[in-house]
Amino acid sequence: MPDAEPRWHHAGMTASTPAVRWHALAFHELDARTLYALLKLRSEVFVVEQNCVYLDPDGKDAHPQAVHVFALADDDAIAAYLRILPPGLSYPQVSFGRVLTAPAYRGRGLGDPLVRQALAQIEARWPGSDVQIGAQAHLERYYARHGFVPSSEPYLDDGIPHIDMLRAAGAPA
Repeated sequence: MPDAEPRWHHAGMTASTPAVRWHALAFHELDARTLYALLKLRSEVFVVEQNCVYLDPDGKDAHPQAVHVFALADDDAIAAYLRILPPGLSYPQVSFGRVLTAPAYRGRGLGDPLVRQALAQIEARWPGSDVQIGAQAHLERYYARHGFVPSSEPYLDDGIPHIDMLRAAGAPA
């Protein structure tokens, strides 16, 4: 299953970065409207846009320690999203995935702030933890800027080249 949005353009926020409100909520804290919007957007990006037929709601979203990190724009549209999973659910380490920027907000500098939000949430909830991700292979250099190093050979996941990457606890963001 794909785990990374394919169009990261900016190293940080820019003049065109939209004003957003960041949220980090457990599954039980998501209201029905927000949950529907998150799942709809994930399906639009990962199933339709990336042409991958797979079941996106995989049972991990509702785990009591899963965290859904997202940015809401002024009009309450979801601009960016990822989910954090506790150790032992996808990898032995804490992980994050389903990383995306909504099509209308791509190229506007939300990628790096989204990853920084994830790393801050991970440090707050699992202090001193390593972080493992399964990144789309073409994003290896992007994630390297956030302290991730390859931890596997490239592999196909739903027809898309991926690579596992590990960020050691305390690595510079």
